[in-house]
Amino acid sequence: MNTRYTCPNCQQREKTFSLYIDTVTGEHVHPTVGRCNRESNCGNHYTPKQYFQDNNISFDTPLFKQYSPRPIAIKAKPIVFVPVEVFNASQQHFETNHFVKFLNELFGTKITNELIKDYCIGTSKYWNGATVFWQKDIQGKIRTGKIIQYEIIDSAASIIRKDCKRNKANLPPVYWVHSALKITDFEQCLFGEHLLIDKAKPVAIVESEKTAIIASKYLPEFIWLASGGKDMLSAEKCSVLKGRTVVLFPDIDGFEKWSSKANELAYITKFTISTLLNRKATEAERKQQFDIADYLIKFDLEAFTKPKAEQLTALPAVETFIEVEQPAFVEYFSEPEQPKPECWEQEIAELEYYFKSIELPKQPVMLNGHTKILNCSLFIETNIATAKANNGKRTFLPYLKRLQELKQILTINLKQHESK
Repeated sequence: MNTRYTCPNCQQREKTFSLYIDTVTGEHVHPTVGRCNRESNCGNHYTPKQYFQDNNISFDTPLFKQYSPRPIAIKAKPIVFVPVEVFNASQQHFETNHFVKFLNELFGTKITNELIKDYCIGTSKYWNGATVFWQKDIQGKIRTGKIIQYEIIDSAASIIRKDCKRNKANLPPVYWVHSALKITDFEQCLFGEHLLIDKAKPVAIVESEKTAIIASKYLPEFIWLASGGKDMLSAEKCSVLKGRTVVLFPDIDGFEKWSSKANELAYITKFTISTLLNRKATEAERKQQFDIADYLIKFDLEAFTKPKAEQLTALPAVETFIEVEQPAFVEYFSEPEQPKPECWEQEIAELEYYFKSIELPKQPVMLNGHTKILNCSLFIETNIATAKANNGKRTFLPYLKRLQELKQILTINLKQHESK
């Protein structure tokens, strides 16, 4: 918190803005160059590259020529792991654990006990009824643990509601075991990484630990892991996935970011993206920032997991989807009808020419009722790159459509400006 500042975009009083630092001088690049951690509600991320471009700063200028940084050999510090005694101490008092109570209400005692064991769920005293989501790596060592307190609703029968949400009244709403133990030389891993000892199953990755745990029972054909957040899908964490078949299930507001991340990490393995939420979500569900678990828990587990044998097909090599039409029927990784090959080269070329021929707005642009573009230049660059890399694939058609929408909006605004 001592290194965070007030975000220039959302102006939140609590410190949410992290500034970029020039590693040569040790100074901040600029008071506006940084990222707000209110990813869904603000999303402000102004990079040094964008700042240099906006201010016509070149790496050929004397400002940069005076630096001649040389590679410095830095000896990596050994990772400090959480003592096993600390982990063992958390494996009790599950009757007070709010999240475990929710799982028990959703699945029953037998399945809940299986999930506690499979995902190394623990109980913390840090908050009343809090849960520890232990990060156990593929070597079986405990890297750290995320502590979260979930909200529950009491009724006359003391029944927990069919959902549980993080208690955001806690500041911060998340605490870490390594902080409590004052461990500084730690390194995170994917939540559930220890389950990768199973080499046969494909891997599914979601944002939250809660979602991975719930999805593992509805769709057990996958090994379900969690990145820990929208911005936590890193190359370091994903290095363990080399050679695996991986499907990403981003939250409803994270589809574009994870699509870009999939391309960025393609050198590790092939990532495919589920478009379920992007295609199926209502406006209300978008506002609530649904994830895959919010859909799954609508259905009875027993009805959901008993599809006809012929409805289960092997994982296809093409873009992958999950469709849930009704509780008793799961259209699971079904092969879509193969459309005729398409080519978007002309459309992409026209869009590139158009955007290069106009002055792009510096202020945010509303693309539609639920999409706000904070940086037009970056938006255009990433969407064109994705459309080019997946030319003709219907799954990635939304990238082309968004660019066409933006062109239409900018054209209308330009005509209005010229008429004044």
